[in-house]
Formats: sequence, C-alpha cells, structure tokens
Amino acid sequence: MEQVTSAASGLQLQSVEQLTYRKVTMRIVPLLFICYLGAYLDRVNVGFAKLQMLHDLGFSETVYGFGAGIFFLGYVLFEVPSNIALHRVGARLWITRIMLTWAVISACMIFVKSPISFYFARFLLGVAEAGFIPGVLLYLTYWYPAKRRGRITALFLTAIPMSSIFGGPLSGWILKELSGARGLAGWQWLFLVEAIPSLVLGFVVLRFLDDRVAAVKWLTPEEKRIVSDNIATEEREKEGFSKLSQAFTSGQVWLLGLIYFCVASGIYIISFWLPTIIKGSGVSDPLEIGLLTAVPYIVAIVAMLAVNADADRTRERRWHVIVPSIVTGLGLAVTALSGTNTALAMVGLVLAAAGASSAQSAFWTLPAAFLGGAAAAAGIALVNALGNIAGFASTFIVGWMTDLTHSTSAGLYAFAGLAVIGGLLILRIPARLVNK
Repeated sequence: MEQVTSAASGLQLQSVEQLTYRKVTMRIVPLLFICYLGAYLDRVNVGFAKLQMLHDLGFSETVYGFGAGIFFLGYVLFEVPSNIALHRVGARLWITRIMLTWAVISACMIFVKSPISFYFARFLLGVAEAGFIPGVLLYLTYWYPAKRRGRITALFLTAIPMSSIFGGPLSGWILKELSGARGLAGWQWLFLVEAIPSLVLGFVVLRFLDDRVAAVKWLTPEEKRIVSDNIATEEREKEGFSKLSQAFTSGQVWLLGLIYFCVASGIYIISFWLPTIIKGSGVSDPLEIGLLTAVPYIVAIVAMLAVNADADRTRERRWHVIVPSIVTGLGLAVTALSGTNTALAMVGLVLAAAGASSAQSAFWTLPAAFLGGAAAAAGIALVNALGNIAGFASTFIVGWMTDLTHSTSAGLYAFAGLAVIGGLLILRIPARLVNK
C-alpha cells in the first residue's frame, strides 16, 4: 500500500512539475522568441539591402563583406562586459537597453552614404546588440535544468530561420514596392521599416520580463519552489565551474569558442549570402528571391526542433552537434557546385541551413551544462564572442574571394571544410561534462 501511495505521489509531483514548466515556457519563451526575431532581422537585412545598395552607393563586394562583418567586431568587444552587466543588474533592464539602442541604430542605416559611414553604423549596431544572445541563454539557465534546456533553446533559436521565412519575402516586397517612395531608396525603407518592431518590443520587455524566479507573481509558491530546487540541484552538480575567473582560464571554454566559430561561420554565410547565391543561380526578381530564401529555413526549423528533442530524450549532446555540422559542410559544398542550377543550389542551401541551425541550437546546451553562476555569465558570453568573430571573418573572406574569383564557390568550399572540422572538435569535450 505504501509503495502504491508513493508511486501516486511521485506521479502527482511529476504532473505538477510539467504544468509548472509549461506555464514558465508560455510566459517567457514567446516574448524572447519575438525579440530575437527582431534582432536577427535587423542584423542580417543588410543581405537584402545589398541587392540595391551596392549599385546605388558604388560599393564593391569587398566593401559589403567588410561592412557586414564589422558588426561582429563591436559585438565581440562588448559581449562579455554586457553579459556580466546583465547578470548584475537583471535581464529586464539590460535587454530593454539592448533592444532600444539597436533599433535606433538600425534605422539610422538610411543615412549611410560612403564605405566609412557604412562601417561605422554596422560597428555601432554590433556594440548595441552585444550581450543579447548570451544574455538570453544565461537567462534560460535561471529557469530550466539541463534536461529541459535543449528543446527550449531550440525553440528560442528558431527565431533565426523564422526571421528569414518572414523577413525574406517582407524584405523583397519592400525593395520592390517602396523603392523611390518619398524620395527614399528601397534599401533605405528596408532599414527604417524593419527597425520598428524592435523599438516597440523594447518597451514590451520592460513591462513583462521578470528577472528571477523569486520575483514573479504568476507562479504559486509551490511552483516557484519546484523551479528553484531544480536549478539549485543542478548548480551543486556542476564540477566547480562557477567563479568568474574560471570562464577565462578553462581550456574547455576556449575550445567551445573555437568550435562555435566553425558552427557560426555556416550560420552567417547562409544569412548574409543567401540572397546573393539565389540571384547568382539565375533568379532576378527581388520578391521571388525573398520567397525562395524562406524554403531552407522552413526545413531548418523542423530539423532543429527534432534534433534537440532527441538530444533531450537521449541525454546525448555531442553527436547531436557533430552530425548536423557535417551536413552543413555537405550543403555548402553542394551549393558551391551548383553554379547557375537553381534547383541544385536550393538543395545545397536546404542542407546547409538545416545542418547549421540544428548544430547551433544543440551546441548551446554544452557550455550551460557545466558552467554556473558568474562563470556561466562570462563563459557563455566569451564562447559567443569567440564564435561570432566568424561573422566578421566569413563575410569578409567570402566577399573578398568573390571579388577575386567572380564567384562565391571558393569561399563556400573553404567554410564547408571548416564546418566539418568544427563538428569533429566536439569529440575533445568529455561526454561526462555535457551529456546531462
């Protein structure tokens, strides 16, 4: 009888826990998702603006690649200080600050006239946005234990492909339909219109985002205890990686930064060069290009949710990054081979987008699995900062090689190999640290 009672009590507790996390997810994930949708749209809409901007301003592919990439220099320089500030002052105020400043700077891109002003605006945009992604990833560790974090991280990061599913057609429509309206070029309207959602969302975050579990009013005392106890238990199990200094002295953190550099290279090549690649395959209409860019990202959303659900179910983390990384490399290679064959280019882009998106979302369960406290704040930011150097390197190198060879193929082959190398480097991370 006691065993039956105990089993029933355990099931009831499990049911309460499930309902608690469902409530948490419905409260915080949609808001963070929509915010990242706006962030990523403002970060990569320069890829669509390029279709008109280069001709209007007389920029070369190298100028575009450097300008698109210099965003990440500002981003990297201010990432760790930004995340430490978030850890100290709270997510609500700091994410609000990030969103409002990046919205204003993104809108100011309409005033770009020369390469120098282009570089300056993109650099400032990187400074403004620094800390948003690692800040949100850190914020999720305040609410979800590792066994639940993979699926939640994937849900949040689906904002990247989702921003392209909606942003691609929207950007194509703006370029086509608003070009010349009120004396502004289509690319100027693009930056102006797409900055508005982020500006509005900054004030929404200020009103609705809660800093910590203890402060919320929408959970019962029992529900707060469940969430807090799960996080406290996980923090005790982490192998001493909680001091701020350990984020900078741990070889595992620096290795993760190198791996993320390889993963992020694939993400940013697709983000910044997808419209150009489709145009190079023989599609000329901006709206049609915008619609075609949505296809790889639709597949990417399905892939990244499936991969991370399986990772949470099996508690296996490393191979759920390795295999998608290899698929990314294969997709980039197929894209490079496609030439003017639009169908083959789309096959390659679908593989690359699905692989890169799945690898990225699965990757972010790794540092959070063994870093805690201040080390998590600094370590997650450091890994993201090191990885996002790829945003500068990949866009600049592909732009430079495109000017040199009059084709994107050489750059795609190079980064296809890098994606595979990054995946294999995961094997250097001990399974005991991350398979949770």
